[in-house]
Amino acid sequence: MDNEVHRGFETLAIHAGQEPDPTTGAVVPPIYQVSTYKQDGIGGLRGGYEYSRSANPTRTALEVCLAEIEAGTRGLAFASGLAGEDALIRAVCKPGDHVIIPNDAYGGTYRLFAKVAEPWGVEFDPVPLLDVAAVAAAVRPETKIVWVETPTNPLLAIADIRALAQIAHDAGALLVVDNTFASPYLQRPLELGADVVVHSTTKYIGGHSDVIGGALVVADEALGEQLAYHQNAMGAVAGPFDAWLTLRGIKTLGVRMDRHCANAERMVEMLTRHPAVREVLYPGLPGHPGHDVAAKQMRAFGGMVSFRMESEEAAVRVCERTKLFTLGESLGGVESLIEHPGRMTHASVAGSPLEVPADLVRLSVGIEDADDLLRDLRQALD
Repeated sequence: MDNEVHRGFETLAIHAGQEPDPTTGAVVPPIYQVSTYKQDGIGGLRGGYEYSRSANPTRTALEVCLAEIEAGTRGLAFASGLAGEDALIRAVCKPGDHVIIPNDAYGGTYRLFAKVAEPWGVEFDPVPLLDVAAVAAAVRPETKIVWVETPTNPLLAIADIRALAQIAHDAGALLVVDNTFASPYLQRPLELGADVVVHSTTKYIGGHSDVIGGALVVADEALGEQLAYHQNAMGAVAGPFDAWLTLRGIKTLGVRMDRHCANAERMVEMLTRHPAVREVLYPGLPGHPGHDVAAKQMRAFGGMVSFRMESEEAAVRVCERTKLFTLGESLGGVESLIEHPGRMTHASVAGSPLEVPADLVRLSVGIEDADDLLRDLRQALD
């Protein structure tokens, strides 16, 4: 796609990697539900396709689009976000290497490091990424990755991507940013100095709670080739129908995120005034410790809201009383979800340095009518 002509996010989301089919003129890329391809003689590949683990035209369309909307040189689509993370760790690290992760990282990421990477020989340290000096102090000669989530899951802490990129690069390490909560519409880490962006495309990018997927997007072409080799060698690729569903979701990402953010702000306004709520965690609040950084590096503050009640029992009761907010894990879909992280998404970090407060409630604010959502949340709180 000619980026000199088409630069707007929404235009890229709809057109990048998605030219009309040359045979039929179909404006939506076909689902190439195929495992192998006819070769025109030995080694004579049509369009570079030989076997769909290595490449598939539907997945290619998604990967091109992901690279464009994240301002990267190459995108890679995986069967899940954790599959992408695993491929990245194994491509970049070896036994004896070291990684810095957030001290409130996603529970699945922590589990991957603690139960898979560490037994393999990769060491890691959880560090509060808001404290840039603490990150710099945690760097070792063996550090290969500074791993960032911003906003974090579920405490919605903010990391200064540009500052952390400088620390990582001074140490000869990569800065990896999990951009799942923000999405490429709200934040583009590669433009701020990151080397790799990670996504669970299951969340906002897919946006409809109907597909599992993951992605890596890189700034450097050579690193992209290295990761593509591991993607093929390890094999946890996105299937063609999953790629097609994810690509369909991307088309409406911009308009959905606008509504997610607007609705979240309405929930925050009510929650900050409600007497049963002890604390609201949202980077759009001026009192949030990461507010100023978020205002600089994000277009808006996102659709995720966390808040703390007076007790674990009160938090659980709110989660059980909502009717429109569905009690469920995951996030980023058009429907609103509510969960108790300590007992649900982050149960795997119980007893670890990443254990989350027991009185915490997390909302994934959907795109329903905001007044309906407010009524539901109020009755649950009351």
